[in-house]
Amino acid sequence: MYKIIYMKADYEPWWKFEGWESTIVTENEYETKEEMDHALNNLLKEFRTRYDKEESREGKYYAFWTMDERMYCEACEDDIQIYHGIIVER
Repeated sequence: MYKIIYMKADYEPWWKFEGWESTIVTENEYETKEEMDHALNNLLKEFRTRYDKEESREGKYYAFWTMDERMYCEACEDDIQIYHGIIVER
């Protein structure tokens, strides 16, 4: 079984802070590696057209963001970046 998780948070997906599961937007499972690779390529292509910035790690974590998408953090008393993360579980 293969899985692609899309999360939206104020940190990159490779951090997986405690409770990170609450930031999951979608979670899709695939029977074969080929199906998962096809879905991942389509998702990466879509995110690359939507967001200016991209970083990846370990071939299974992808973070996308744009400097325009920020939110105010009362605890920090500052604006924080919002990240769109993809996690691939093989």
